[in-house]
Amino acid sequence: MTFSEQLRKQADEVFKGILQHPFIRGIAAGTVPKQALIHYVKADYEYLSAFNRIYGLAISKCEDRSDMVFFQEQIGFVLNSEIHPHENFCRVAGVNYEELQGSPLPPTADHYVAHMSKAAYSGTMGETLAALLPCPWTYLEIGLALKEEKQPDNSHPFYEWISFYADGEIAEVTHELCRKIDRWAANASEREKQKAAQAFLKSCLLEYNFWEMAYTQEAWPFSVLTNQQIQPLH
Repeated sequence: MTFSEQLRKQADEVFKGILQHPFIRGIAAGTVPKQALIHYVKADYEYLSAFNRIYGLAISKCEDRSDMVFFQEQIGFVLNSEIHPHENFCRVAGVNYEELQGSPLPPTADHYVAHMSKAAYSGTMGETLAALLPCPWTYLEIGLALKEEKQPDNSHPFYEWISFYADGEIAEVTHELCRKIDRWAANASEREKQKAAQAFLKSCLLEYNFWEMAYTQEAWPFSVLTNQQIQPLH
């Protein structure tokens, strides 16, 4: 069993829990509440911007140019392709995509970004890969499961969203990240692999919490965070 297969086995309960989350069941049924869709897009837009910055940190750890090219290409993919599932959610919710950009990260999303950033700044390449991997991997499995379950066509409200994650580049990204972490693990110490496994499991749990955050429209307890810069005190 490869290291990535071990990681997936350890996180199986979380993957199954994600597939049963009310937000995901709502995507399957085409019945996600409008405000949950809006909350998700607001958070995920900022989360993916942070994800790109972490890809940049991963480039700084690369010794091989082919690895640099991979992460560079993924930055382009996030910037230019992952807007399409967002646009599907926005059309269903009846809102303009541009209006949802620039919002503060809700607590769970902020925690998730901080977790990945810590792994990228202070961890090994394996720990960085492990923190990043659950994002594409969970979405790939969601897309594949919903495609098999619903066999959606163009009449399904979330046909584009499901198709994007079931049929697109997400599978290639996931498989390549798995190959990279398996290659890293071949020469890593047990302690290093343990830390990578902890980073992976925490990201899996935060993926689940991200859906919960969107569904419950989680927010900070006081409205002190705005889109404006905090002004200095006088």
